[in-house]
Amino acid sequence: MKNWIAIFIMISIVFSCQNEEVNEGPNVDPPKEDEEIPKIIPNGDEAYINGSSEYVFEQSQLRDYYLIIPDESYQFINNDPSAEEYVEGMMIFEGDTISPVGIRYKGSIGAWVNCLSGPDLFDPSGVKTCTKLSMKVKINWEGREERFFGLNKLQFHSMNNDPSQMHERLAYWLFNQMGVKAPRSVHARLFINGEFSGLYALTEQIDGRFAKYHFDEDNDGNVYKEAWPLNFSGAPNSIDYFKNALKTNEETADVSLVREFAQRIVEAEEAELKDIIEEYMDVDKIIALTAVDRTIRNDDGQYHWYCNGPSCANHNFYWYEEPNMKKLHLIPWDMDNAFTNIIFASNPVTTIADDWGETSANCEPFEYGIWGLEQWSAACDRLTYAWTLYEEEYEQALIDFKNGPLSSESVDAVLDNWESQIEASTQQAAQEHNDALNMSLWNFSMGSLRSQVDYAREN
Repeated sequence: MKNWIAIFIMISIVFSCQNEEVNEGPNVDPPKEDEEIPKIIPNGDEAYINGSSEYVFEQSQLRDYYLIIPDESYQFINNDPSAEEYVEGMMIFEGDTISPVGIRYKGSIGAWVNCLSGPDLFDPSGVKTCTKLSMKVKINWEGREERFFGLNKLQFHSMNNDPSQMHERLAYWLFNQMGVKAPRSVHARLFINGEFSGLYALTEQIDGRFAKYHFDEDNDGNVYKEAWPLNFSGAPNSIDYFKNALKTNEETADVSLVREFAQRIVEAEEAELKDIIEEYMDVDKIIALTAVDRTIRNDDGQYHWYCNGPSCANHNFYWYEEPNMKKLHLIPWDMDNAFTNIIFASNPVTTIADDWGETSANCEPFEYGIWGLEQWSAACDRLTYAWTLYEEEYEQALIDFKNGPLSSESVDAVLDNWESQIEASTQQAAQEHNDALNMSLWNFSMGSLRSQVDYAREN
């Protein structure tokens, strides 16, 4: 314990001397493996216990987060990041130390591209080869009851595939500005064992805490990850399918509402579809979500059905069920590929062939793009087709979006602010890490993003 007392004295000194612009992390050596991570009992007046998540996702601030991971544990997760295994560590934020917490790498196939030593792009494996990889910090580690500004988990996304470093944050901001229930996202600076790792997108986890914040009093319902009501054959997905997708209420596992919704969609005559949508969903929100999604070309989301062998499926979305209102809400997720296909099909994997509401190949899977990857038209799915029936509402949502959040006055202002906010950190990362984004590419990519947004608005 003497070692830990010395460490905490050092932490206090570092933070008391920090300037508003922080360039280095706390000068704290990670604990040795024979030293236990201390369990720090908060006294109750810490800001992170009493504050709201709005502090974390305040758009005007760029904040610093410090992770302390024992050397052997850090080596363990670096040897196989795609295993996504937690190790125990500490997090320091604005003078407060939260310990212990769980720390792991996170990601799907795209997150590991060119950052692991394994040879197969579609089966990620091997040791870490990039300075930055997306990370998750579990605050409610080992039964901890205290939350971090009302949050159970923090997600730091590396943005390795987005040289503008803006796609994710801007996309979620646009959804939220249109009244869609979507994660909040800001930039953050991450330090690991005292070294500046780089700039990350700190994006809200979609879980029970997300529901508590976004859904007022009706906030203890089911959250499902990537569970579409209907399968590729057009039948309702099974009860076990929905249970396995639950991210809240796993103990009770009552999935009757989404199953009922799916069954009603399947059994309805076409003239009844809109009535069912209006019974189970907020039409304004799903149409607003679609207007944003299709305008910013979120081609890697719920409207891209990828095919592999005899079946096709979509991904990168969540659902939330309001238990009292009996309403279902589609929640967008994973925005790093948004905007990339606006002017031309620049991403050979994600590009969707059809315009909204159109279908191809008589609703059979078809090859598309320079790589010949198979996809299936979203409007062949009966639920998605039902949404396409709201033609007037969709056209009005497009007008509202382009004249409102997507207007040049609106978008230019937020991009100018965020660009200024992260410029110094982008420069610092380029100076400290040979695999970091260089300033020329960042400036070029910011210009490209602005052009894509302008094109989307005008066309």
